Amino acid sequence: MKKRFLYLLLPIITLILEILPYGAVCNFMRPPASANSDAPVGHFRELFSYFDLTPFGYANFAPMITAVMTCIILLILAIYCFTGKESLVRTARNILCVCSVISFGPLALGPDFLSVVGVLISISLVAEFIVLLSFNKTLKR
Repeated sequence: MKKRFLYLLLPIITLILEILPYGAVCNFMRPPASANSDAPVGHFRELFSYFDLTPFGYANFAPMITAVMTCIILLILAIYCFTGKESLVRTARNILCVCSVISFGPLALGPDFLSVVGVLISISLVAEFIVLLSFNKTLKR
């Protein structure tokens, strides 16, 4: 029973990282100082929580989808901890596989849209996927 609760450790860490306001990135254009100015136009970077709707509104869909899927995975694994049904682990593993791929979605917009916390979230999801894969191999023995 205690060993089952170890499967919740990485999803909880991932959820905490997703709640922090340093994961999702939006790059905005900086307007020139005045309308007649020929000053170079640059951009500035703002960081948001994965649960914030601002990146979702600016077509950065991956953080919100990853956050919702992490909550679903955490719920499924919490139910597994109390019931012990192996089919729940398989379901969580399949969802986690999709979630791990989606977590790298901001790279489609460019490397500027990925933060250090975003990389840590992706690594945590991949690590949990590997843990659940090893669980599946122990069941076959």
